[in-house]
Parts: sequence; structure tokens; C-alpha cells
Amino acid sequence: MAAQTQRLEVTLDTQLESVDLAENIVTRVAEAAGFGEDDVHKVGMAVREGVINAYNYGNCQDKKKKILLAVEFEPEQMVVHVIDEGCGFQLNDVEDPLADENLLRTSGRGIFLMRAFMDDLVVRRGPAGGTDLVLSKKLPHRVSGNGRSQAE
Repeated sequence: MAAQTQRLEVTLDTQLESVDLAENIVTRVAEAAGFGEDDVHKVGMAVREGVINAYNYGNCQDKKKKILLAVEFEPEQMVVHVIDEGCGFQLNDVEDPLADENLLRTSGRGIFLMRAFMDDLVVRRGPAGGTDLVLSKKLPHRVSGNGRSQAE
């Protein structure tokens, strides 16, 4: 029998408090999934940056718009979606924050951090418009009592 994908969805208001709420939700879920302390922190920071971007750039701080946070568990990875109701953007349009001319700019670092902390980052059009930011992290392999990983 094939394993089913588990999914948790939360609709967040477009307000700064949602950033902390999203980070707390995802870090608790990552801890429960068996991620170590460093990876829990990385996942939390990546989601924090994603929700900040959805709040600031996607929804333009419009309190009438919502942010959808979804966490899915696939057989080998945890996938987090941060979906806003804005006009969307292309990842290629974000300038490199490490380029000399961008070092003093305040934008572009969030994408850089998400890429650094997660195994994969995809930006695509949301199901109803806006941006669906997809962050993936490989699940840790646990060792069972017989010394073999659970994936074996």
C-alpha cells in the first residue's frame, strides 16, 4: 500500500504577527518529524523569510489578503508552501544580494537565505494567482533498533 502524503494547512492574516506564528508552526512540525536542532532552525528561518516576503512584497501589507501556509510530508522530504495573493514574481528577477552593487540593499537576502537553508526552492504561480513559494528539505533518516535506517 502506498504511503499517503500528510498535509497541514493554515490560513494566516497579512500582519507581522503571522511571521512568528508560521515559524513556530513549522519548527514544531519539523521537530516532530525528527529534524535535528540545526535543521529545525534552518527550516524555521526559511519559512520566516518566505512569510515576510509574502507579507511585504506579495500582499503589500494589505490586511484584506491572506497568506496560506501548507506543510506536506512526502516519502523523502518535507515540503512547505507559502502562498500569497499578490501579483507574483519571477525568481530570475531577484538580484543577487552578494553582487557588489547590491551589498547595501535591504532586499534580496530572504531568497538567498531560503536557498541556503533548504534543499530546494521553487517559485511558481499560486493556484488562484499570487506566488506559491515551495521550500523542500529532505527528511532525516532515523536508525531503528537493528542499526538499519528506516528507509532500508
